[in-house]
This record gives sequence, structure tokens and C-alpha cells, in this order.
Amino acid sequence: MDKLKVAALQHSFKGDRLATMMHTKSMIQQACAQEVNLVVLEELHCSEYFCQSEDVSKFDYGSHYEEDIQFFSEIAKTHQIVLVTSLFEKRTNGLYHNTAIVFEKDGSIAGKYRKMHIPDDPGFYEKFYFTPGDLGFEPIVTSVGKLGVLICWDQWYPEAARIMALKGADILIYPTAIGWFDKDKADEKQRQRDAWIGVQRGHSIANTLPLVAVNRTGFERDVSGVLEGIEFWGSSFIFGHQGELLGLADIQNDEILVAEIDLNRCEEVRRMWPFFRDRRIDAYTEILKRFCD
Repeated sequence: MDKLKVAALQHSFKGDRLATMMHTKSMIQQACAQEVNLVVLEELHCSEYFCQSEDVSKFDYGSHYEEDIQFFSEIAKTHQIVLVTSLFEKRTNGLYHNTAIVFEKDGSIAGKYRKMHIPDDPGFYEKFYFTPGDLGFEPIVTSVGKLGVLICWDQWYPEAARIMALKGADILIYPTAIGWFDKDKADEKQRQRDAWIGVQRGHSIANTLPLVAVNRTGFERDVSGVLEGIEFWGSSFIFGHQGELLGLADIQNDEILVAEIDLNRCEEVRRMWPFFRDRRIDAYTEILKRFCD
């Protein structure tokens, strides 16, 4: 495929699981009216971002995993789209992953990616819920190209994006859940958002790949009362092969962000900027150390 028309769907949590999933389904229908062939959803889009606190009852969400697969499989098949979802995977009793499932146009599963980098910070207690991924960084082969699917915290690590590129990914994709705390000052909020956009633009440029990041939006209160809650900053975006901005969503509102990407640009740009040719792979052994003492 030469031309890829992608839709990034950002939205807020709608109060409960069913209402949120039906809202997502409606947004997918609206996106498909624009004749897109790839739809990307935000991180853990079936529920609230429950990782603000450590609550063993939230593991129950993982019991919906097979049900969620069936739900989104049918949507992909109905609309004949490649669909990137982000689900809470119960692998077995006591073992859970933060997992992206990619559906092919016929509803079959093209592949999955289990989140590799797991944060553990105030308001983002993901290590309590998720075991680190064990599938590595493997592009998922689909009818619209090889998708380098990563998830949220992965987006801060150039190694993850690079490996996906080295394995032939045609595009980098990041379902995301990131936002501000009320106590953050305005200038600090701006720095955080700028850094988030900037680091991913760097991945796009350094690997000569288009990139899609889809973030949640809206305020979600921490039901435990430990924190005030998170204001997810939306701002989903799509970059082209040289980091050029193809689309940027609103900070606060639900939005369907659509862009057309020419996949042939990769070869054209890599001929001008041969980053892969000039890599000094003989000099990179220290990258495998935790720290160079």
C-alpha cells in the first residue's frame, strides 16, 4: 500500500465501561465515513485509567479481555479497517499485561504487543497491575503495512522506536494515557506537554518514519482519594517521515484526527538522510549497560 489514511481517536472516559465502548464504536463509525483504512485508539480505552491507585478489585477488568477482543474484531470486520486497540489482558490467574491487539480488516488478529516499559509513579501505578511485556519489539504485519506498535511509557525510549525501525516498521504507533495534576504550575504543564511531543517527533525524524500518538482527554478523579486526579491533555498528533506535523488534536475535546500518509516517502527521505547507512554499530556496545560507570 502506497497511501495510508489513518484516524487517531481521542476521547474522555464516559462514566462506565459500556458507555465508553459504545462511544468509541460511534467514533470509529464516524472515522470510517472519511474512508480511513487504519484506526488507532488510546491506551486502555475500555475503562477509566484505573492505575491512579493500587486496587486489587480493578484486576476484574482483565476478565473482559476475550469479550473485548470479540467486540473490536466485529467492528474491524464490519468497517473493513485495520484497528489498533489497547486492552487489559488477563493471561492467567494473577498474570496481567497492558496489551495492544491489532485487528485485520477481516476481524482476525494480526498480532499483539505487550507493553515493555512499565511506569511506577504517583498516579501511574502500572507496575502493580501489569507484568512487563515478553514479546519484544516486533512490527505487526497488516494489509496496510508493518505497524511498530508501542504503548505510552515506551514513547520516551529511543531504543524501542529504533528496534521497530530496524525490523522494518512502516509507521510508529503509540496508544497513550498521560496528563497533568492540578498542583502542577502552568509553566511546568507546558514543559511536560512540549517534552512529550518533542521526544516522539525525534523518534519520527531519527527513524524516518511517520508516527501516530493517541492520548486520552478529560479529567479522571482518583477514587482512592490519595490524589486529586489527572487531567489528560489530549493533543493526539500525527507526524510525517521528517517529523512534519500532519495533525494535532485539541487538549480538552474528543476528536477524530485524520491524516493521509505516503509510505513511499520513507525511501525518498532515507536517500537524502541516510541515518541507517552511517550508524556505527561497532561502537554501540555500551548501550546494553544500565549505566557507564
